[in-house]
Amino acid sequence: MNIFVRIILILRIAAIGLMLMLTLHNSLNLPSAPKVAHFIKSGYSLTWRQQKLIVKLSSARENLVLLPPLTGKERLVECLAKSPVMLVCLSPDMGEDHIRFWADVCLQAGKPLYLSLKGSPQMPHKVFPWGWYMKRSLDWLVAALLVMLLSPLFLGLALLVKSSSPGPIFFQQWRVGERGKLFRIIKFRTMQANAEQLHHQVMQNQAGLHKLQQDPRVTPIGYWLRKYSLDELPQLFNVLRGEMSLVGPRPWALYDAIRITPDLRHRLKALPGITGAWQVAARSTVVDLNLVNSCDLKYLSTWSLGQDLKFLMLTIPKVLTGFGAY
Repeated sequence: MNIFVRIILILRIAAIGLMLMLTLHNSLNLPSAPKVAHFIKSGYSLTWRQQKLIVKLSSARENLVLLPPLTGKERLVECLAKSPVMLVCLSPDMGEDHIRFWADVCLQAGKPLYLSLKGSPQMPHKVFPWGWYMKRSLDWLVAALLVMLLSPLFLGLALLVKSSSPGPIFFQQWRVGERGKLFRIIKFRTMQANAEQLHHQVMQNQAGLHKLQQDPRVTPIGYWLRKYSLDELPQLFNVLRGEMSLVGPRPWALYDAIRITPDLRHRLKALPGITGAWQVAARSTVVDLNLVNSCDLKYLSTWSLGQDLKFLMLTIPKVLTGFGAY
């Protein structure tokens, strides 16, 4: 690459970076006024590194140059979409609202979003590359076969959800996937349409996993779908898209992921699964975040293809009996 091309590239990146910073000051026009004020008071620091945009909350003590605002969130999406940025990295310490905001922006801009996490040498795809390749191949083949065989059931459940309560058939939510990449998990909707907006009001800073046995947001049909894990069948599409495995650790929601202690956050780099050690051995009977993470880390450190097949077989009676599901 000659010097002229390099100068043009540097100027282009600098210009787009400036546009992003300008846009950020007025891009957080969210529906709730208190949240708007919260976001406006919290500035961002942006770092360019090898085609990555690293976003952190800026400290009040930092010497920042404040720039005048441009337009709204749409402008930020436009700037990010046109930029040479290949991916965006966020600190897990930014909080749920900030991470969700950036996840929505990156989704519209067509850029992948990752949480910045420390590496872990015990991830099975590094220790057993050939065994892991077989696992991923089986994931795709089995998921494709199940989608075809269960298509009549999918159709019946979709009609049941649609006719039982107002709202969409499917529920999508941001989850933390392999290497900390955020993805949209797919489930049959089991709650009222505005359940996400009511989440923290219902949970009320509950310790441990945010799960309630008597959740007022769950619909009557939703209780039945959850009891027999039928709401999780659409996750087969996440497997086909490479975002999940048939067997693996629990796919963490943002409101749970951000509360994981820093010494256990490397667990978030693992490929999540539809079923796994926690789902089979404990499920909702164990909701302590550290215990769930410890269970997942033990699975990862002792991973084998035979162990995955064992968990798949153990899942069948657990689903049929509704073990620990709510």
